Amino acid sequence: MSNAPSSDTAVRSGSTDRFGYEWGRYAELKPIYEEQFRRWTPFLTPEDWRGRSFVDVGCGMGRNSHWPMSYGAAGGLAIDLDERSLASARTTLSGHPTIEVRRQSAYDLDERDRFDIAFSIGVIHHLAHPETALANMVRAVKPGGRVAIWVYGRENNGWIVRFADPLRKALFSRLPIGMVHWLSWFPTAVLWLALRLGLDRLEYFRLIRRFDFAHLRSIVFDQMLPKIANYWRRDEVEALMKDAGLQDVRLAWVNEISWAAIGTKPAS
Repeated sequence: MSNAPSSDTAVRSGSTDRFGYEWGRYAELKPIYEEQFRRWTPFLTPEDWRGRSFVDVGCGMGRNSHWPMSYGAAGGLAIDLDERSLASARTTLSGHPTIEVRRQSAYDLDERDRFDIAFSIGVIHHLAHPETALANMVRAVKPGGRVAIWVYGRENNGWIVRFADPLRKALFSRLPIGMVHWLSWFPTAVLWLALRLGLDRLEYFRLIRRFDFAHLRSIVFDQMLPKIANYWRRDEVEALMKDAGLQDVRLAWVNEISWAAIGTKPAS
């Protein structure tokens, strides 16, 4: 296991406070989010969640815990660090009393053999030590339990890696978060127009064409704000899962730009 920072260090050096701004501002639970969740977790049907317990690592505003609960999950734990994210998550999940919303880092998750499913959507690729977070998720599930992640793919994102990502690192990740949000309106407007003029080369573009402007802006803003963002190839994601000790690892190509992966904790 790597020498991962404590949760307090992670708050200072990572993007937790910046994502907290996002989830404090974009806290509405929209129906389209369910379709996104289903795409991000392609190996888990609603029936797979029924009666199961889970831990949601990096829960944000709680929407990805809401959907399993609506499918009949037994309950579980949703963790994040920024108080704005946690406040939004508690509001989103207020109708699900069997879910505990806890201030805790993925690095500090210390549950053992407790949950049926551990998942993390859009978080692992923002961590300096993804292998440590994943190891903690594996430890948290019962023997035979499943661990699922969704992460950015490098395939079809070469233009982001070559052009947009350096701009994010050099400029946007260093600017005050309120200014980054203000600036996000401009690329959102360009993207909104391009989508309506026929940009549809990838399944991802065909999906987000259906989003309203505010939803689209939240996605653009999400891309601009983090201090760390990794874009991984298929083999890198598969290796990350297998190195964590997971078996029966499967991957799915999501929206032609990202990877969903799931694996099983050995039963012994």
